Amino acid sequence: MPGKIVVLANPAARGGRSRALLAPLLGRLGRDGHEISVIVGRCAAEALERARAAVAGAPAALVAFGGDGLVHLAAQVVAGTDVPLGVVPVGTGNDIAAALGLPRGNLAAAADAVLGGRTRVIDAARADGTWFAGVVACGFDSRVNERANRMTWPPGAARYVLALAEELRSFEPIPFRITLDGPDGPETITREAMMVAVGNTSSYGGGMRICPGAVPDDGLLDVTILGAVPRGRFLRAFPGVYRGSHVTHPSVTVRRARRITLEAPGVVAYADGERIGPIPLTCEVVPGALRMLVPVPGDGPPAPRWRGGGRACRGGPQSRYR
Repeated sequence: MPGKIVVLANPAARGGRSRALLAPLLGRLGRDGHEISVIVGRCAAEALERARAAVAGAPAALVAFGGDGLVHLAAQVVAGTDVPLGVVPVGTGNDIAAALGLPRGNLAAAADAVLGGRTRVIDAARADGTWFAGVVACGFDSRVNERANRMTWPPGAARYVLALAEELRSFEPIPFRITLDGPDGPETITREAMMVAVGNTSSYGGGMRICPGAVPDDGLLDVTILGAVPRGRFLRAFPGVYRGSHVTHPSVTVRRARRITLEAPGVVAYADGERIGPIPLTCEVVPGALRMLVPVPGDGPPAPRWRGGGRACRGGPQSRYR
């Protein structure tokens, strides 16, 4: 791959444990004389500004060194351009990387996918101006995220577990209005639901296959609606999301559409694990918007079988910048 490679790094990924991997990655990427530059913003807003300036210079590739949150940030500047996006997945969940068959837990293989892989053109989607490559979620899961983000204790994953338990005590089904523009024409669904997810890829949250049939290059978004159920039944059914078997539950509705508008009172949406704000929200797929660097088949982990960040700067967007 001739030309300059820009690495967008989040050294705080996995609680800072990924920091030691950055130097070996840069060494491997630069072993054949490639010019390498590194962007490490003090916060998400600064990183976004610097990445946008770098992509304007038409580098050979932008490489996201982090998790889904950093891929989300990178998508804001490369979507709709000819600059390909490589991913070295060193975050917590890495669901977008998993959906594309990118090497996880193997730094050398991930670097080699950048240097000698192929370009896979996939869809991305816009949620009222914000690009996303994975899943938009709102309802119970986004309220758990909101609660966890307000908590200062306990640290790490335990905070999310505690937030989930506390939210479950008071959560009531939410009246949603969902307007779909699908391959079979327009449809409006009005119902109470526990959560609604819109997926360009299949999973979020470190392997929860909320939209198990989603394919990132079919020109459609998958919509999973978990209807109102008693809390006990919800707790019994929810673990099925890790297998994708929840879609067989009678309270779950699945649709595919090019454009989806979500309306509900008092609900915040998250995209690729990042807070994007309150709904109403319209998600629309943009076919072929992302050029992803992926392994050549046979060079790395088997590819999936396809069906068809930190605290924001003042004044900048809210982001965990993972």
